Amino acid sequence: MKGKSSKESFTIMNELVLPNDTNTLNNLMGGRLLHWMDIAAAISAQKHCNRIVVTASVDNVSFKHPIKLGDVITIEAKVSRAFSTSVEVRLDVYAQNIPSGTKVKSNEAYYTFVALDQNGHTIPVPPMLPETDDEIELYEGALRRRQLRLILGGKMKPDDATELKALFFGAIDPKKD
Repeated sequence: MKGKSSKESFTIMNELVLPNDTNTLNNLMGGRLLHWMDIAAAISAQKHCNRIVVTASVDNVSFKHPIKLGDVITIEAKVSRAFSTSVEVRLDVYAQNIPSGTKVKSNEAYYTFVALDQNGHTIPVPPMLPETDDEIELYEGALRRRQLRLILGGKMKPDDATELKALFFGAIDPKKD
C-alpha cells in the first residue's frame, strides 16, 4: 500500500461562535468545540484513509483560553501517524477576534480513528510518511501516545509498553528484560 504525506490529510475548518454555541458567560461550550474538533479530525482521517472512519479515542483536551461569543475558531487537523487499521490525528485550535485583531491558541488534542470497509469491518490504512522535522517528532511520539491510550483503555499491559518504558527508564536491554 502506497504511503501518504501528512500534508495530504491537512484540513482547516472555521466556525463562528454564535449565541447558541455559548454558555451563560458567553464562552464557547466545551462540548460544542469537541464536536467541531471531531468533524475536522474525521475529515483529515478520511482524506488519509480514503475510507469511512469512526472515532476510537480522544486524548486529553485542556482548554487554555476561553473562546468568546463572536470569535472565529480555526481548527487545523492532520494525520500524525498511521498504524495498521487506525490513524492518529493532531489538532490545533485557534480563536480569533477579528475586530480586535487578536488570535490565540486555545488548545490542541489527538484523536484516533479506525478505518472501516462497507460492512463495518476494520481495514488496513496507508502508512504515513513524515517529511518535516515537526512531522517526524509527532510521528515518533505517536507510538508512545498509542501505548498510553491502550493501557488506559485496558487493551495493553503496562509491562508490554516498550516505548513508554524506554521513555522513563532509558533503552531497555532485551537480554536483561
